[in-house]
Amino acid sequence: MDSPHGAAVSAEGFGLKGPRGWVFRGVGLTAPPGSLVAVEGPSGSGRTCLLLALTGRMRPTEGHAEVGGARLPGRAAAVRAFSALGPVPGVSELDPAFTVAEHLRERALLRRRFDGSPRSLLRPGAARAASRAAIDTALDTVGLDLAALPKAERTSVRDLERLEALRLSLALALMGRPRLLAVDDTDLKLSGPERAAAWRLLRGLADDGTTVLAVCGEAPEGALTVRTEDRRERADATGTTDAPDTSDAEDAPATPDAPDTSTAEAAPDATGTTATTGTTGTEDTPGAPATTTTGSTTNGKETADALTRTGRA
Repeated sequence: MDSPHGAAVSAEGFGLKGPRGWVFRGVGLTAPPGSLVAVEGPSGSGRTCLLLALTGRMRPTEGHAEVGGARLPGRAAAVRAFSALGPVPGVSELDPAFTVAEHLRERALLRRRFDGSPRSLLRPGAARAASRAAIDTALDTVGLDLAALPKAERTSVRDLERLEALRLSLALALMGRPRLLAVDDTDLKLSGPERAAAWRLLRGLADDGTTVLAVCGEAPEGALTVRTEDRRERADATGTTDAPDTSDAEDAPATPDAPDTSTAEAAPDATGTTATTGTTGTEDTPGAPATTTTGSTTNGKETADALTRTGRA
C-alpha cells in the first residue's frame, strides 16, 4: 500500500523492444513507497528507457508494472500525472541560455496554468505568492543557495557546476510535489565528494517519502538496485553471442505515450536474458538491498536508427 505521498513500484517480466532488438527485458522489482531505486549499468544498456517506461513515458513491449496503484502500460497517463523527471538528456534538460531565475519562473507559470485551480486565475496576487513559496521550498529542499551562485539568480545555466545544475533540475521537478521522481545520469561527471553529496540528497528525498528512481554507473550502498547489462557483458558471461534480428514487420517498435520521450539508446536484437532478482542478504543480512539484473542491447551507430523509429520529442 502506498504511503500518503510516495508511490510503490513493482514490475514483472517488464521489457521494451525497439526496431533493432530488445532495449531491456525481463525486469522484475518490488519497491515500497519512499524507496531509493538505483538503475545501475553501463551507458547504452537501456537504463534511461527503463526509467522512462516506469514513469509512463515509454510504452513497454511485454510484461507489466504497477506504479502508485496504476498499472502500466494501460494507465501511463495517470503515472505521468504524479511522477516528475529530473535531468534526462534530450527530454527534460535545462536550457543553457536560461538563467536560474528564468527556469524557476517558467516552471511556476506552467504549474499555475496547467496544475492550478481555475480560481487562481481570478486571484493573481495569491497565485504569485503560492508560486514564490513553492520555489523557496523546492530550493531549500535540494540545498541550492541562489546567493552563493556567481551572479545569484541571474546566473546562466551554462555557468553552473554539474552538482548545482543537478540541484536546480531537482528543484524544478519537486515544485509539483511528485510521488515519484526520476533522475538520469545521477553520478555523471561528478567527483567523489560531489557524488556522495548527490546521493545524500536523493536519499533525503526518499526518506521524506518521495520514491526516487536514479540511473547511475555505480549504485550507492543501501539502495535497491536494478542492474542492466549490455550484449557484450552477457556474451562474456555465457560464452555465446546474441542472435541477429530476424523479425519482420510484425515486430513493431515501441511507441512512446508522451511527447517527452527518451533519447536513450535502443539497440540491435538479442536473445533476452531473464532478470534474476536477488535479495542479497535479506535473510542473513537484514537491510541489504535487493538486486535485479536485466539484459539489454544497445550499440553506437544503431542508436540513431532506433530513436528515429521509436519516436522522440
